[in-house]
Amino acid sequence: MEAKGKDIEQNGIELSNDIHSRIKRLKDYAHVGQKLSLQRTIIYSLSVFLAGFYYDPTVAMLFFVAIIAWEIYDVLLLRYILRTARDHSINIRKATFHVALATALSAATIALFCVAIAIQQGVGGNHFLPLFLLVSASIFAAMNNHQFLPILGLRLFIYVVAILYIPIRDVWIVRPPITSEIWLNLFTVLFVVGFILELARSFLTGYSSLLKSRLALEIEHKHALAASEAKTRFLATVSHELRTPLTSIKGALDIINSGNSGEIPEKMARLLEMAGRNSNRLNDLVVDLLLLQSSDAGKFSLDMTRIDLGNVVNDAVTSFHAYAQTTGVVVVCDINPHQFYIVGDKKRLDQVVTNLLSNAAKFSNSNDDIHVKLVRDGDDVVLSVQDNGIGIPENSETKVFEEFGQIDSSDQRRFQGTGLGLAVSKRIVEAHGGTIYYESTLGVGSTFYVRLKSAIPDHEGNSSAITLP
Repeated sequence: MEAKGKDIEQNGIELSNDIHSRIKRLKDYAHVGQKLSLQRTIIYSLSVFLAGFYYDPTVAMLFFVAIIAWEIYDVLLLRYILRTARDHSINIRKATFHVALATALSAATIALFCVAIAIQQGVGGNHFLPLFLLVSASIFAAMNNHQFLPILGLRLFIYVVAILYIPIRDVWIVRPPITSEIWLNLFTVLFVVGFILELARSFLTGYSSLLKSRLALEIEHKHALAASEAKTRFLATVSHELRTPLTSIKGALDIINSGNSGEIPEKMARLLEMAGRNSNRLNDLVVDLLLLQSSDAGKFSLDMTRIDLGNVVNDAVTSFHAYAQTTGVVVVCDINPHQFYIVGDKKRLDQVVTNLLSNAAKFSNSNDDIHVKLVRDGDDVVLSVQDNGIGIPENSETKVFEEFGQIDSSDQRRFQGTGLGLAVSKRIVEAHGGTIYYESTLGVGSTFYVRLKSAIPDHEGNSSAITLP
C-alpha cells in the first residue's frame, strides 16, 4: 500500500509538471506571437502588393483579406492565452486546439497564395517569389513556433507540401528530360526542404532543453523557499521555547552568584560561576537567533535616535573588559565623546561593537592588544576593531558573514562559537544603512570596519521607532 501511495504521489507530481510545462509553452508561444505580429503583417502586405502589381490584383486582394482575417483571429487568441494564463483560468485543451486551428488556417492560406502565384507565373519558370516566400515562412516558423512539436509539424507540413508541389507540378506537366533545369529546380527544392527540417529539429531540441532547465530551476527555487520558511519557523519555535526556561535558570543563577540567597559554599562557587557564565552565553545565542528570525520575517524593529557613537563604543569597551581579562587580551581605546554622532539604535550598535570585540579576542593570542578607533571619513563615521590574531584566509568573505559560518568547520576546530556574531552584526549594520567589511592578512591579524552615515549633533534627543524590512 505504501509503494502504491508513492506511485500515486509520483504520478501526481509528473502530471502537475506536465501541466505546468504546457502552460509555459503556451505563454511562450503567445509572447513570441505578439512580439512578431506587426512584423508578419508588414511582410504579408509587401508580398501581396508585389503579387498584385506583377500578377492578378484581384487574386492577391482576396488572399490578403483572408490572411488579415486569420491574423486578427491569431491576435485575439494570443491575448486570451496570456490573460487566462495570468489569472490561472486557462483551458489548456481549448487553447491548444485553437492554436492548431489558427496555425492550419494561416499556413494553408499562405501556401495557397504562393501556389497561386506559381500558377500565374506559368510552367517552367524559376518561381523565385513563391518559393522564397514559402522557404522564408518555414524558417520563420522553425525559429519562432517551436514551442509545440505538433503545431510546428503541422505548419511545416503545409509549407513543405506547397514547396514540393510547385516544382513537381512543372515536372508533371512538361515531362522534361532529366537534363532539364526543371528537374534541377526540383532537386534544389528537396535540398532546401532537408535544410528546413534540420533547422526545425535544432530549434525544437534547444527549446525543449531550455524549458526543462527553466522548470527544474523553478522547482529548486520553490524547494529553497520552503526550506527557508521551515528554517525560520524552526528558529522561531526553538528560540521562544528556550527563552522561557532559560530566563528562569539565568535569574536563579544570578541571585545565587550575587550572594543574596546566602553564602555560597567554596566548593560550589566555581561551578555556579561557570553555570552563570554559560547561561549568559546561551541567553546571548537565543537573542541572536530571535534577531535573525525577526529579520527574516521582516519584523526587525529598531529604535532610531540621534546618538553619540563614541559613548556607545566606550561603554561597550568598558563592559567588555571583564571578558578581555579572562582571555588575556588588552583593549586599547581612546575615543573622545561628542564628536561622532549618528542616527541609530543604541542597544543594537552596542551589540555590534561587543560582537566585534568578542570576535577579535577569540582569535587573538594571550597578551595581544585589540585597537578600537573611530574616525570621520567625509560624511561617514568609520569604526575599526583591529587585532593581531591568526587572520582570515583570502576569499572567505561569504563564510565570515554567513549564519553559523565558520572558517574551520571541523569538530576539532580550535576556536569554538556558533558563527552568529558577525552574521547578526551584518544584519544590524545594514539595517542602519551602513556597511561592514574587513581587511586581513593570514598570520598577521584582521581589522573589521563598520561604516555609518554621520549625523549633526542633536542634544534634544528626538527619537522615533521604525520597523525595517
